Amino acid sequence: MNTPQGTASPRASSVLDRVLVLELVRVTEAAAVAASRMIGRGDEKAADAAAVEAMRRAFDELEIDGTVVIGEGERDEAPMLYIGEKVGGAPGRGPRIDIALDPLEGTTITAKAGPNALAVLAAAEHGCLLNAPDTYMDKLAVGPGYPEGVIDLARTPTENVKAVAAAKGVEPGDIIVCVLDRPRHADLIAELRGLGCGVVLIGDGDVAGVIATTDPDTTIDMYMGSGGAPEGVLAAAALRCVGGQFNGRLVFRNEDEKARARKWGIEDLDRIYKLEDLAKGDCIFAATGVTSGSLLDGVKRLRGGKMTTESVVMRASSGTVRWIKGEHRVG
Repeated sequence: MNTPQGTASPRASSVLDRVLVLELVRVTEAAAVAASRMIGRGDEKAADAAAVEAMRRAFDELEIDGTVVIGEGERDEAPMLYIGEKVGGAPGRGPRIDIALDPLEGTTITAKAGPNALAVLAAAEHGCLLNAPDTYMDKLAVGPGYPEGVIDLARTPTENVKAVAAAKGVEPGDIIVCVLDRPRHADLIAELRGLGCGVVLIGDGDVAGVIATTDPDTTIDMYMGSGGAPEGVLAAAALRCVGGQFNGRLVFRNEDEKARARKWGIEDLDRIYKLEDLAKGDCIFAATGVTSGSLLDGVKRLRGGKMTTESVVMRASSGTVRWIKGEHRVG
C-alpha cells in the first residue's frame, strides 16, 4: 500500500502520539472475537450486540478522553457507543480523541457466514472527523496513483469511468467497479455493464469495498453506489492512511433525516465531500476480520482452546500499515 495524501498538523500528530496504535487493535479484536461466536447463527441483532458490548468494554482500558462521533445511532436509539458518548479510561485527563466506529460492519454477513465482515474504528484529533448522520451516502472512490480530481460525483458514472480509464491508460471496458448488490443500484449496474466494465457485486461491507480499490491484488479500480454515511467516514479515514480519492454526498429520504443532519451542524445538504472533508489531519484506522474476505482473514477457532485473529492498523501521518496476526486463548 502507498503513503497517504496530505500531511497532518503538528498538533494532531502530538495528540495521537499519546495513543498506542496497537491498543486500538485490541478494541477491534475484542469486538471481532465476540461477534465471531454468532457467525452463521442467523441472528443479526445478537451478533451486533455482542460486538458492541465487547468494544465498549475494551475502550475502558484505553487512556484516552474519547468521544464517539460515528457510532450506533443517537442516544435514544442505542444503549451504548451512541453518537456523543464518552469512552476511554481517562476522561478529562487523556488526549481528546474523536472516534468513528462500527463494531460489526456486516451484521447480515456474519449472520449468514458470508465474507468481509469486520470490526472497524477510526480515531483522530477532536474535530477532525465529520459527524455524519445515520443516513445514506452516495460514494465514489479510487485507489492511489491517479491525478487529483480524476473522480467527481457531479459527473455521471460513465464520465467517471472514462476519466479513470484515461488516467490508467486503458479502455473503459477494462475498468472493474465494486458495487453493493442492492435493487437501488440496478440502473448503475446496467450503465457500467453497458460500458463493458466488470462489476464486482458485494452483499454488504462497503468499508472493505472502498479499501479494496487500494489493493492491486483485488483488481478493483473503483467503488460506486450508495451506502451508509457512517461507513463513508470510516472508509475515508482508511484512505487518508493509504492513499486514494473519495467523494461522498449525503442522501436524505425524508425531512426527519435532514433535521438530524442539521442537528450535527450540516447545513449544506447537497455538498459533495472530499477525502479531507470527512477525515482530516492525522488519523488512525484499525480493523479486525470477523469472517474472512478480501481484506482480512476472519476469526478462527482452533483445537486446544485457541483462536486466531488478523487485523490491520494504519496511520495517516506516517503512512505506516501494520498487519497483525494474533493468537488468543479462549476464556
